[in-house]
Amino acid sequence: MSTRTPWWIRVPVLFFLIFGLMEYFIDSGDKPAIIEYPITQLFMLLILMILIAIELILGSIENVMFQTLTEEGKEKYLATKSKKYEWTWAKNLMEKLTRSRSVEREEEIILDHNYDGIRELDNVLPPWWVYLFYGTIIFSVVYLVRFHVIGDYTQKEEYEQEVAAAKIAIEEYKKTAKDLVDASTVEFLSDAADLSAGEKIYTTNCVACHMADGGGGIGPNLTDEYWILGGGIKNVFTTISEGGRDGKGMIAWKQSLKPAEIAQVASYVLTLSEKTPANPKAPEGEIWVDPNVPESTEPESGQ
Repeated sequence: MSTRTPWWIRVPVLFFLIFGLMEYFIDSGDKPAIIEYPITQLFMLLILMILIAIELILGSIENVMFQTLTEEGKEKYLATKSKKYEWTWAKNLMEKLTRSRSVEREEEIILDHNYDGIRELDNVLPPWWVYLFYGTIIFSVVYLVRFHVIGDYTQKEEYEQEVAAAKIAIEEYKKTAKDLVDASTVEFLSDAADLSAGEKIYTTNCVACHMADGGGGIGPNLTDEYWILGGGIKNVFTTISEGGRDGKGMIAWKQSLKPAEIAQVASYVLTLSEKTPANPKAPEGEIWVDPNVPESTEPESGQ
């Protein structure tokens, strides 16, 4: 019943082997199976208990069989069990490759140098170190020929490819990470779900000053074409995020609302121009014209 591997190695190895097989064969999407399907946690706990039970049973059987041995057999068994396994072939190979000697045989490879009583041994460098050094030489030759002689691939080209790939990855990420939006990248959200979310935010936070229909009260009228701090999605986003004029006007909502929420409510505010308020407040500010929209040309007379 003697085993070369102790139980405290066997149990974890078998446990994680079964765990790896479970994760490999169970399709759980982006999440680990043990998180996506809580039942697998119970399964792995049961596996662990079974492995421990097997070790206990094997230990009991070993103890019973040990008691049936003669005294000579017990001594032989204990001597065999306590004997450590050694990779003798690997040890012998290393000694041949490095010419290493035991402390008792160091006189065979000691050199004549003597520095204040310190002697030098003529040991050979470890094979892994030598082969790694040869590998660096081969790599340097290939690198020299490819990058400096042939020039088929340069670091500049590699840099440009990496930057292009990174830009694509960033754009893909921004599509799903709406909270990365800011005043320079925000765009009008025309999706019904975004406008509905913006209306809810407006109803919760903005009605007290701008009225439900946007006609204005303490705050300005949001349905006309006059804007105190500029119209358009970028200006409205900035005003909501950073607040109104110093000393008066609206507070900065960036502490309370996420960038995606500010973009939603800003988009909804721009749709209020389609409404006719019951009691509109007098215009404030100046008429804002979007500089990105080209001016329409008047048709010539006679056309």
